[in-house]
Amino acid sequence: MQIDVISDTVCPWCFIGKRRLQRAMASRPNIVFDVKWRPYQLDPTVPREGADRQAYMRARFGDDPQKTLEMHKVLIAEGEKEGIAFDFAAIARRPNTLDSHRLIRWADAAGVQDDVVERLFIAYFENGEDIGDIRILSDIADLCGMDGVEVAQMLESDTDLALVTREDQIAREMGVTGVPAMIFGGKLAVSGAREPEMLAVVIDRVADMQAGQTGAAEEDDEGEEEGES
Repeated sequence: MQIDVISDTVCPWCFIGKRRLQRAMASRPNIVFDVKWRPYQLDPTVPREGADRQAYMRARFGDDPQKTLEMHKVLIAEGEKEGIAFDFAAIARRPNTLDSHRLIRWADAAGVQDDVVERLFIAYFENGEDIGDIRILSDIADLCGMDGVEVAQMLESDTDLALVTREDQIAREMGVTGVPAMIFGGKLAVSGAREPEMLAVVIDRVADMQAGQTGAAEEDDEGEEEGES
């Protein structure tokens, strides 16, 4: 079953959603999953060089530090349930995420996409690293078995920049306004970081739909064979 996950690398709920999806898939060991990570920029107006995160948060959410603190408390509590150690105080830069999405795209071809996505989330949310920095991205590529030098060279160029931007736009044209958004088997979509139990129910429904399609196709084939005999 293919699962398309539309997410952004600076979205804390996407990190939580990833861990919850992993738990849901683990509860269905009889199903083979193929997870594809699709790009979405929560804020495409962030400069390519990034921005000071504190200034960015004030501009986006207002000057009330208590509001941001309460928001972070909720995320930290939910993250702990999934084994995530959010450290928002350690994040100094709010990066533009285009380059991280390009890396994710290339990681798919290398067969290490899930590992790269996981390490990007950890680097940003647990270690406070600037995932808009080419050096950080190339190091993550190296850790995941890719050629970090080649990745750095590609990031310094415009390779696949237009493709990633277009895929982001396609998600918006589909009606995606928030992430994570998960599409199961091209049949059912789920918005938000839903609990594993709910995701498992969706997986079961899609598996039943796929099994029904397979059965109908087999019946059609049998009918054709009988007609020819």
